[in-house]
Amino acid sequence: MGRNTTKLATERHLAAILVADVVGYSRLMGADEDGTLRRLRALRSDLIDPTIQRYAGRFVKSTGDGVIAEFPSAVGAVRCALDLQRAMIDRNADIPEAQQLRFRIGLNVGETVVEPDGDIYGDSVNLAARLESIAPCGGVCFSRTVRDQVRDRIQLAFEDWGERPLKNIARPVRVFAVLPESIAALPEAGAPAPTPRTRLRFVVTAILVAIAVLAGGAWFALRPLAPPPQATATAPLPAARPDLAAELPPGQTLARLPPPHGCLRHPVSGRSPRQG
Repeated sequence: MGRNTTKLATERHLAAILVADVVGYSRLMGADEDGTLRRLRALRSDLIDPTIQRYAGRFVKSTGDGVIAEFPSAVGAVRCALDLQRAMIDRNADIPEAQQLRFRIGLNVGETVVEPDGDIYGDSVNLAARLESIAPCGGVCFSRTVRDQVRDRIQLAFEDWGERPLKNIARPVRVFAVLPESIAALPEAGAPAPTPRTRLRFVVTAILVAIAVLAGGAWFALRPLAPPPQATATAPLPAARPDLAAELPPGQTLARLPPPHGCLRHPVSGRSPRQG
């Protein structure tokens, strides 16, 4: 009998899981089914899919009133979640509250099982879904594993909700939450994060400016001082020559004008002639 070489076409890998769900979906559909579906499709194409791609994530599937996505890092998943929630604040600004689309988002990191069709399963996915169910409207909940991976890499105000029992989860889970108020205080969604090259250019520019300032200060402090101005000796006026009058043409006379005030000093006393 031949050896069975058939293998399940599945794989396992570590991933950060994002689960998002529309708050009050049934009510919104009951009030305006066509309008709600139209706005959800627009959100998928204009906001959700591009934001997931921006952080190297993969859209896994739609759950009707929400989405599931996976990311190679917890940092990317958290930034995606914050951008989505921040963008929804802007989009809902001019919409009546009863018609607003708002999300809850849950995040977790763990091993996932990937099916051939791209769908994912596993305890990590279930935990992300349970965290989403207790997240505040317009906010984000995440596990301790996520917190440990992003705490020193993302400046984020979050609350520690302590150990929480979650449905169908064997042990209580340490839960952390980002409230809508903290998300509203974040910069506008979609603002490009500085790249390593941009940060390097900024650091180099700052160093060059600092060197120029220090060099200028050193030159100013060590420059040779100019010698004090030397007093310039003023030659005395020549004595009047009586014989010059005889050399003048007829009808002209010789007159001696006084010097400008303060210009000359007596060679002996140092006083001006007008001071006596």
